[in-house]
Amino acid sequence: MVTMPPITFSVVARDGHARAGILNTRRGIIETPVFMPVGTAGTVKATRFEALEEELDARIILGNTYHLWLRPGIDIIRACGGLHKFIGWHRPLLTDSGGFQVWSLGALRKISEEGTEFRSHVDGSLRFLSPEVSMEVQAALGSDIVMVFDECAPGKATHDQAQASLELTARWAKRSRERFDQLQREGPDMGSLGITLPEDTSVGTIADNIAPQPGCPAGAPAIPALPEELTGAQALFGIVQGAAHRDLRRESLERTVEIGFDGYAIGGLSVGEEKSVMWDVVDEVSLLMPPDRPRYLMGVGTPEDLIAAVARGIDMFDCVLPTRNGRTGQAFTSRGKLNVKNVQWTEDQRPLDESCRCSVCQRHSRAYLRHLHQTGEMLAGILLTHHNLAFFLDTMRRVRQSIRSGDFPKFRREFIERLSASGE
Repeated sequence: MVTMPPITFSVVARDGHARAGILNTRRGIIETPVFMPVGTAGTVKATRFEALEEELDARIILGNTYHLWLRPGIDIIRACGGLHKFIGWHRPLLTDSGGFQVWSLGALRKISEEGTEFRSHVDGSLRFLSPEVSMEVQAALGSDIVMVFDECAPGKATHDQAQASLELTARWAKRSRERFDQLQREGPDMGSLGITLPEDTSVGTIADNIAPQPGCPAGAPAIPALPEELTGAQALFGIVQGAAHRDLRRESLERTVEIGFDGYAIGGLSVGEEKSVMWDVVDEVSLLMPPDRPRYLMGVGTPEDLIAAVARGIDMFDCVLPTRNGRTGQAFTSRGKLNVKNVQWTEDQRPLDESCRCSVCQRHSRAYLRHLHQTGEMLAGILLTHHNLAFFLDTMRRVRQSIRSGDFPKFRREFIERLSASGE
């Protein structure tokens, strides 16, 4: 019987609760803590994959199950060979389950034990998403990390409301696990690297079973050889819910760990609760999460939030802020946020961030970027998004370095002091 896991995770350095690790996936190695750019509809908005790979070195991005399921649809993605081949991304992909997007539809959805019925925001058609359907969609997408289908309670949910949501999430997590395991046995994973694993396969022959990735254009980044200890299967992460109630968060974590997953996420935060409430929840559960598995804080957040969460032992993050804010004229810098619409930048020849080495800061001035934004040029959003992603990813690189060198508290203190001292 083959018992190798779909991913491996090891902590290589600690500084307090902060930890630097190595996450091995079937499509490459991810150093943690890691920020994952969000690619909702199969694209990280206003960014070419060449820039993400070659300059920014993003090791993993996200795809959105809900949006890709509705448009272009799973039949089209399956016909095109899975999401990696369809969009031309050859590195690891994580897909969310669709639970949060369905929750955000509000009155347009109806939740039952079986799943969630809702009206599509695209064409108004009646659709149904369940744990089983979510697992089937994510198998068709072929993501390397799959998220269980969960029910997200409002941030200010009462204890009774959050308890009911937790119970439903726990039952859905078990159903997600069962359907996911069945699909892995049946083999519809469109992200497979062409690996076949009969039950008597030995670890030493795994690498020999890797087929070339179909459809890769000439000159595409090579896919690293699969580490011998991995199966090549998809990984499945569980999600901890419970709103702002710490006792329910602990219960949710215990029940999720009991089912057993390859990694664990804290969901249902940044949905309207106070920032202090979010940190209370993270403080309550982060260090109780299995130490040998990746810990993922979903949908968070600003650069200072990422660093605060790293200090609490979190390894993985995603957020739309660098891309969304870039499209609306806001840049993240080492001295705080900068709005290019402000008239004070009209003739300013300095880069967005004088300590940033990204190609935008090396070439363009604040005055030029303001001009682009004021005249409605799409290049403004492209350049600002590139800089913002560079800032987020470089910040996480420096966080990893500081943990390895034992200087994380000093790095954190100086980073926050620079943000707070901004006079711009």
